[in-house]
Amino acid sequence: MSDTAPRRFEVRHLQLARALFAALAAAMITFSADHSAAVGLSVFSGFAIATGLVFLLSAWLVHPAGRRTPGILLGILCLVAGMASGLPPLRSATLFFAVVITWALASGTAELVSGIVARRRGDTEARDAILIGAITIALGVALLIVNPAYSLEYFIHDAGQWFTLTGTTIGVGLFGGYAAVVAVFLAIAGLSPRRQTADRTTATAGERA
Repeated sequence: MSDTAPRRFEVRHLQLARALFAALAAAMITFSADHSAAVGLSVFSGFAIATGLVFLLSAWLVHPAGRRTPGILLGILCLVAGMASGLPPLRSATLFFAVVITWALASGTAELVSGIVARRRGDTEARDAILIGAITIALGVALLIVNPAYSLEYFIHDAGQWFTLTGTTIGVGLFGGYAAVVAVFLAIAGLSPRRQTADRTTATAGERA
C-alpha cells in the first residue's frame, strides 16, 4: 500500500479490534467458575496472540512508513507471551505470573513510551496509547504484589460449603478485570469522533466564513 494513498484502515479500527479481543478475554474469565492457572494461561494465550496479530497487521495497514516500529514491537511482545503461555503441559501458577508480569511491564512500557513520542508529534491517538500503557504497567505491578502461594479458606453459610481463595485466583481475576477495563476504554476511543476530523471541519468553516 502506498503511503500517499488513502488508507482504508484507521487507528479506530485497531482500537476496536483490540477492544473485541479484550472483551472476549474478560468475558471468558468472568463467566468461568474455574480461575486456575491453566484457565488463566489459556485465555491469556489467545488474547495475546490475537492482539499481537492485530498489532502486526496494523503496522502496515494503519500506520505510515516511519511510524511502524511501535506496532511491530508490541506485536512481537504479545506473540512471544502468547506462545510462551500456550503449551498446556507447562501451565502452572508460576508460569502464569512470570509470563503475564513480564508481558505487562514490557508491553506497557513500550506502549506508554510510544504514546509519549506520538504526543510530541501531535498525533490524536497519543492519549489512548499513554493511558493503555499505564494501565498495562499497573497490571504488572499489581501481579507483583500478589503472592502466588497465598491461600485462604472461608465458609459461606448460604452455600453451606467451604471455599478457597488463592493467589492464582486473585491473579487471574486481576487479568480479567484489566481486560474488561481495556475493552471498555478502547471501544469508547474507537467509536468516538476523531479529533482530526473535528479540526478539519472547523478549518473548513473558517475558510467559508
